[in-house]
Amino acid sequence: MAMACAAPLSDTIAAVIALPRPVPAVLGVGAFLKNTLCLADGSQALVTADFGDLATVPAVLAFEAAAEALLARNRARVTQVAHDLHPNFHSTRYAVALAERLGVEATAVQHHHAHVAAVMAEHGCETPVLGLSLDGFGLGPDRDSWGGELLRVDADGCRRVGHLALLPQPGGDRAAREPWRMGAAALHALGRSAEISTRYAALPGAGVVAQMLARSVNCPPTSSCGRLFDAACGLLGIKPIATFEGEAPMALERLVRRPRAEPSGWQLADGVLDFKPLLARLVDLPAEDGADIFHGTLVAGMAAWVAEAAAATGIRRVVLSGGCFFNRVLTQGLVAALHERDIEALRPIQLSPGDGAISLGQAWVAAMAKG
Repeated sequence: MAMACAAPLSDTIAAVIALPRPVPAVLGVGAFLKNTLCLADGSQALVTADFGDLATVPAVLAFEAAAEALLARNRARVTQVAHDLHPNFHSTRYAVALAERLGVEATAVQHHHAHVAAVMAEHGCETPVLGLSLDGFGLGPDRDSWGGELLRVDADGCRRVGHLALLPQPGGDRAAREPWRMGAAALHALGRSAEISTRYAALPGAGVVAQMLARSVNCPPTSSCGRLFDAACGLLGIKPIATFEGEAPMALERLVRRPRAEPSGWQLADGVLDFKPLLARLVDLPAEDGADIFHGTLVAGMAAWVAEAAAATGIRRVVLSGGCFFNRVLTQGLVAALHERDIEALRPIQLSPGDGAISLGQAWVAAMAKG
């Protein structure tokens, strides 16, 4: 463990990103999952390798050792420490304490804003973009659960222009490891709560979850696209209980043969994209057919959503970011659908679409805010 934490800084740098203009030194400390650090200084940003999730002592020690090494690099004078909006992440607590020690500003950056900004930094983009940020969870400004966001982002900040329709998340974070719970949430949202106990009778707690949903107890609402994927998996019987977050959606993607859209599979009103009609269609489908229809309809609905926002804002560039874009069927289908609408899709170049890019996004947001 000690040897890993004491590794030379050069061994921990995974990417060097050229920035479009020189910036004062800013340290981005990343999020909780797949944590990385980023030092933006001058015309480049150094992004570390992934330390893993900051839930283990080795990951935390490696994170802190790398942060101190970055601070010491060329005696860079860090002017800001940028962190996630979530107050309970170890990275956030570390950033606040570090900023106080250095006598500099600690800058909170919303999770999905950072996702979009990371891609902007890689493309050297400072003009306004739309940002479609799809993942499992990020804390919103009102401490609500985000994860299916359509944003307008520029050098002055970020504005939410739309989101996926909310679904209850029975058991909170537990639903990310037990997709059947999101299947139950979908049935509840469709007015079919009576089917939960029978459909999931073989799973412990089905009756309790049905009662939780009926009483809105420990069922925080979420706009998460990751949980929408889980709801589809729960309805189709794919990995009702997963060993890690994202396992069920990955299995769902592998079943896709020929994506096709359900024409009436979504509703769009006031920037809110609602896939409940799609979920209703999945209830009685075989898993293979459901995988095709789910992915095809997701692409068609999201392309229409982005096109509406592009028409309203006049912005014809959209950043695709967040862990859901590891899904190649979704990504390739959406890029093609947007191209047909004359909308340019910007994707990550060196970094991944997942949380490993958050630190770069945080640093770039903080740098842009200071002009």
